[in-house]
Amino acid sequence: MKYQEQIKALWNDMDKQNWDNIKKYFHNEAIINWNNTNERFNVEEFVRVNSEYPGDWNIKIERLESIDNLVISVVKVQLKDEDISVHATSFFEFDRDKIKVLNEYWGDDGKPPQWRIEKQVGRPIKTI
Repeated sequence: MKYQEQIKALWNDMDKQNWDNIKKYFHNEAIINWNNTNERFNVEEFVRVNSEYPGDWNIKIERLESIDNLVISVVKVQLKDEDISVHATSFFEFDRDKIKVLNEYWGDDGKPPQWRIEKQVGRPIKTI
């Protein structure tokens, strides 16, 4: 449960854009993978790319699960000034109370593709 509390605090700092606080959650040699785009970052690079893009956002934790030293989170990230939102599913692996490996999967929120709309399959999970 303590790892979940650390992830809640990390996402809170990310939401508040407290960039000076982010490094404290990670091992110095931590590996951060963004698998959708085949990119690997060290902690410095991870903080840099998040601080420079995309801008002012809100982050909401939608789900948080733990298995031993692994915490899995699902968050919604929405830009404050634009109608853009994405979801991230993150797998945080801890070693000695610090994040050693982070694997993240990002996806844009949006409408289903036209071919599924035309087939009239599926329905909204929730109304917006």
